[in-house]
Amino acid sequence: MSNVFPTRTGTETDVRLPFSFIMFAVLAFAVSQLMLLWAVPALSGGTFRLPLVWAAAHLGLLGFALMTAMGAMYQLVPVAFLTPIWSERLGFWQFAVTATGIVAFAVSLAVAPNQAFLPGLLLLLGIVLFVWQMAMTLRKQETKNVMTLFVATSLLFLLLTAAAGGMLAFHFFAATGANSHESVFGLHVLFGLCGWFTLLIIGFSYKMAPMFSLAHGFSLRPARYVYALYTGGIAVAFASLFSPNKAGLAVGAALLMGGFAVFAWHIRAILQKRMKKTLDRPFQFSVTAVAIGLALHAAAVIAIIAGSGRWLGIILYLSTIGWIGFSIIGYLFKIVPFLWWTHRYSEKVGQQNVPTLKQMMNERAITIQCRLWLAALALAAVALAVASVPLLAIAQVLLAGLSVAFAGTILAVFRK
Repeated sequence: MSNVFPTRTGTETDVRLPFSFIMFAVLAFAVSQLMLLWAVPALSGGTFRLPLVWAAAHLGLLGFALMTAMGAMYQLVPVAFLTPIWSERLGFWQFAVTATGIVAFAVSLAVAPNQAFLPGLLLLLGIVLFVWQMAMTLRKQETKNVMTLFVATSLLFLLLTAAAGGMLAFHFFAATGANSHESVFGLHVLFGLCGWFTLLIIGFSYKMAPMFSLAHGFSLRPARYVYALYTGGIAVAFASLFSPNKAGLAVGAALLMGGFAVFAWHIRAILQKRMKKTLDRPFQFSVTAVAIGLALHAAAVIAIIAGSGRWLGIILYLSTIGWIGFSIIGYLFKIVPFLWWTHRYSEKVGQQNVPTLKQMMNERAITIQCRLWLAALALAAVALAVASVPLLAIAQVLLAGLSVAFAGTILAVFRK
């Protein structure tokens, strides 16, 4: 690693820390998509609860999305909240523990799900260390704002997601918990996708959207309504999981959709205040993910009202890629070259020839990748809707190939 990362020269977060997470994340993403190639027949029929699918899903959501979020927060929290990371040394230990836990947990899910509880404890330790690190860091923030609220709440839901996941793994390990397994599984999905990932992405979008579009003069007041509606939806959906009357789940989903709709409208309002006429393709991709997320929230409400578990499973699958995945991919295409160029070349400008920021990545290749990602998602949606194995196989081959290309594009930046 010392050959890849130059020596640290400033007082900012040691770049080895966030980029270690990101390097692991993009590789895990590629492996997870390649694994799903073997699950195409089952997925096309709406069967998602299989050991291989569990392993690939957790490698994608934990190995890619979670590790990217952790790495990004180590870099962005000091910038967004004007407070240094509490302990960088703890950060490196937390990376090692979490990465080892994720690999061991994914392997266990694939080959012996009833033995996943023990490696799951190691993963849980890594998550607890991260939440403690962020809590101690945010504690030092002098002026709290709406971003603090979103991020702090998302961290709480990360802990709850991990706790619910640990209970599910214990059910397999101890061959118990049959009566509560479905409810706990619902909590795991609700807290993970809505409470952790979505609240976190919304929170940091309020920092990155104005930054990447050069927007000024906008109000953050609507963010309060986004928070109230979305967390209210999570609370109502949570209560409905333990109630014999499942109508509450539809109400909760409607509140989640309402909160997300206000968020989408608010991002649009912020972008209307921008000084940058043309948005970069990666940022456009992240904005497109917001539109996809809104459509999928609406579709989830319809699926819940209709009582279609198969369609809800399809929507959750598409959400992990189209909303969470595309948001992360778009932002990584923007953040990684910027941070690496700033770290490696900003102090050399005017002293020697250095590459421009645009030369850190091939913009044409990124544009093609973004379009292919959208095409692959659309093809996967159609394939799942009509239960077509050949169509889903084509879509998954495309998704797997794109994940490998994406990993290569990100890793290539560190060679420049």
